[in-house]
Amino acid sequence: MNTIKTLGERIRSLRKERKMTLEVLAGGKLSKGMLSLIENNKAKPSMDSLLYLANRLDVDMSMLLEEVSSQELRDVLEKAEELYNTTISEEVDKNEQLIALLQPYVENLSDSYEAARVLDMYGQGLYLSGSPNWKEYIDKAATMYDRLNIVRRRANLAIFKSWTKFRDHLYSEALEDFLQERQYINDKYAYIDPISRIDLDYHEAVFHYAVGNYETGIAVMEEAIEFSKTHRIFNSIDNLYRLAAINAMMNNDEERIAFYANKLKQYGEFADDKEPLYLYRFMEIHQLTSYTHQYEKASELISEYEEELNRSVYFRSYLLAEKGKALYGIGRYEEAIERLKQVEIADYIHHPIDLSIFYEGDAYLARSYFALGLQEEAESIAKKTMELIAPMPASPYKRYIEETYQLIVK
Repeated sequence: MNTIKTLGERIRSLRKERKMTLEVLAGGKLSKGMLSLIENNKAKPSMDSLLYLANRLDVDMSMLLEEVSSQELRDVLEKAEELYNTTISEEVDKNEQLIALLQPYVENLSDSYEAARVLDMYGQGLYLSGSPNWKEYIDKAATMYDRLNIVRRRANLAIFKSWTKFRDHLYSEALEDFLQERQYINDKYAYIDPISRIDLDYHEAVFHYAVGNYETGIAVMEEAIEFSKTHRIFNSIDNLYRLAAINAMMNNDEERIAFYANKLKQYGEFADDKEPLYLYRFMEIHQLTSYTHQYEKASELISEYEEELNRSVYFRSYLLAEKGKALYGIGRYEEAIERLKQVEIADYIHHPIDLSIFYEGDAYLARSYFALGLQEEAESIAKKTMELIAPMPASPYKRYIEETYQLIVK
């Protein structure tokens, strides 16, 4: 656990950093014994003595008087950023470690980038650890970013605050909060950098899609893609292409499916990024199962791409669902059931369209039981899947689930 240094500890730390003895720092104005008492917090120096010591240490006196010195905050922030940016596979107790590191520093901070970032990460750590007090620190960080005119971090906080509602599947509230936050940022900041603009556009499109505002979502998404190309900023372009490709698929627009899928492939090859390439492969299979129902061809592609897609933690469950759907389509119902029962929805999957894709897999499971004459099992799954899909926006996946229910449930 880090602790904030006392005045005496800061003086001693600075003295040792400069390789000064007590006698050298005391000089002609203080005795060695008095300086020792000050360093051990057994004597309180006068303002004249503090100014003298600051001059001897070659620091501003405010550095000695600060409850948390700027250097100390920078040091702890560097450690926190390293911890914050660990990958998912390294995320064992990450949030607890982050909270323990930052907790001693979060009260009574003066305005600075370091202070705002500490509050920002501390609030996110509290939220992800399930603490109810997270919003207080996020709001403090947002206010500090506003005063310092740091739009990039402020935009990220707007996204995070809305995402907390989204994660609880409160999609309409998430969209409403996001639009209010974005309007505030647009009014507050005279200039919004292109990266922040694209990030905000992408998330706005995602939130619109979540509540079924597809036309608005498409307009925001297409504007973001054009803006990205104009400004040659590609940090979120793969996410935008993914959104565009799924939208084209849901609208059965063959030309746009091919266009955006190819863009994903080109981006993955250009950036040497495997995830867009995995998505490109998955979309080939998914179109064959869920949209054109070419199950034999889908089964062939699954065999071809299975080893590659299984390298991605994200796509493993999706691939299992596609395999089960393809097996159902070619009449191998027992094998379809075996595969579809193995599918697990990861706890980071929250978007209604992604969830609907998995729920569609449950509909195939119900149909597989139905094809085998196992009516009770088929009805149970069909009813449960209807309950899950009910709050989701209209989509081809929802339509297929409703058709499955009507087919099976008497």
